[in-house]
Amino acid sequence: MEEYRERYERWLASDAVDEATKAELLAIAGDEKEIQERFYKDLEFGTAGLRGVIAAGANRMNVYTVRRATQGLANYLLLNDPAVVEKGVAIAYDSRNMSDVFARETAAVFNGNGIKTYVFESLRPVPELSYSVRKLGCKAGVVITASHNPAKYNGYKAYWEDGCQVPPPMDGEIIGEVMKVDIFDIIKKMDRAEAEAAGLYIEIGEDVDAAYIAEIKTRVIDPEALAKCAGDLKIVYTPLHGTGNKPVRRVLAELGFTQVHVVPEQEMPDGNFPTVPFPNPEDYRALEMARQLGEKIDADLIVGTDPDADRVGIMVKTPEGYKTFTGNMTGMLQTHYILDARKKTNNLPEDGFIVKSIVTTEMVRPMAEEYGVELRDVLTGFKYIGQQILRSEQTGKGTFLFGFEESYGYLCGTYARDKDAVSATMLICEMAAICKSKGMSLYEYLTTLYETYGYYKEAVVSMDFEGIEGAAKMKEIMANMRSNPKDSYAGLKVVAVEDYLTGYKDYPKSDALRIRLENNCWVCVRPSGTEPKIKFYFGANGKTAADAEAITQALKEDMTAGV
Repeated sequence: MEEYRERYERWLASDAVDEATKAELLAIAGDEKEIQERFYKDLEFGTAGLRGVIAAGANRMNVYTVRRATQGLANYLLLNDPAVVEKGVAIAYDSRNMSDVFARETAAVFNGNGIKTYVFESLRPVPELSYSVRKLGCKAGVVITASHNPAKYNGYKAYWEDGCQVPPPMDGEIIGEVMKVDIFDIIKKMDRAEAEAAGLYIEIGEDVDAAYIAEIKTRVIDPEALAKCAGDLKIVYTPLHGTGNKPVRRVLAELGFTQVHVVPEQEMPDGNFPTVPFPNPEDYRALEMARQLGEKIDADLIVGTDPDADRVGIMVKTPEGYKTFTGNMTGMLQTHYILDARKKTNNLPEDGFIVKSIVTTEMVRPMAEEYGVELRDVLTGFKYIGQQILRSEQTGKGTFLFGFEESYGYLCGTYARDKDAVSATMLICEMAAICKSKGMSLYEYLTTLYETYGYYKEAVVSMDFEGIEGAAKMKEIMANMRSNPKDSYAGLKVVAVEDYLTGYKDYPKSDALRIRLENNCWVCVRPSGTEPKIKFYFGANGKTAADAEAITQALKEDMTAGV
């Protein structure tokens, strides 16, 4: 009997599996491919935690895989710091289907291991979880989310005591502990009533909310100028059925933004995300309803946050209609605005630094040089930006100013260690309001930056590879690029190849390949760490906007040909 079949039969035979789960598994008894997909491997607790389709099976997100991951994490915590029983673990969840159930199961396992938990009483943004870990002095944190994935997914992200996602090599050590756990035999649990009586289950909410919002508000760059013009900016906002609705509206209201119009059809939490094909502000279709409302009320700015409120996308009113900004464009604006405002107020530290990922725009490099701050590149994944903050705190060297990724993630303070769409929305609205008071839009502001620093253009192409065959195909693509290197792409000569899988410089090992080309152009390819897809990234620097666009398009065609 095939190994996946043995696993399937074991689930059906186990007394530990509930009858509803068994009924779901019996319903696929005649579908050998589906059984194989669900049981050919365990759902991997990778460097970003768990992420998978919600369904019964070893390779799916369900209460059993969540319990196993939590037991492994609990074992690791107890081995490395027994004081975790008192320090505790903070737990949050988003609006996705089963998120509240998985959060309660997570708490039950920690409590069964004698570990105190601080559990949010309802859904909250990922960055607030990151903040709460440090605010409450916890040893670790867990948030149940699949970020911007389609509705059929959910996930489980682990955070360390610094509020950052668990970094290497610790992530690998935790994975090792999770792999030791038998999904049915060695899971310790405690029900909520017993845990509350023992002081192990503590519900949190408004007190942490208020502190989190107050912390964000301290990151306003020019409070005096904003106070005079916030009420003049007309904003359309959509939380895309997620967690951003309350905190985003709260912080904007407290800062004087009185014209905030929420898309009514997308206001309430809904894990099915019925109004969008993907609840991802990177996808222009996600903001279509917001755009329609914007046209109706003549909004200056359209803002959308993803379900766990760690990413934000925007559209800006121009004479030609609403322009969609990429993550790079929005990041460039925030970078320049922070640096310029700090310099004008003599508040730009000599040891200031900005952090970006290796696949993020190079346009901020000349900005950093002009303002005399350091620019640091890190691997994709916001935990690497968080690590830079921690390193500066530990060494006493460097003042963190801003960090961002091209995938619509930004952080403008050290109160959290993950990207924060709530504070980013606040900063974007501040920029837009002050620009409007000067008679210009964010689009015009961006145009001045291009004219000053050069015309940079970036693009990303994602290709889906689902299932067993898809995983094999992605490995084949990466192996082929390494074994058959090219001398040029789109007529641009290869200047250097950075292979992070073999340990490039002092970077952690990662399955990513970045190729630097002449004329400050580049390409990069990497499998996604959270979705079954490969991503191709392109960066061009041209003499004009049209020139940069043409180079980017040529790189896209060359890089993806035959894939």
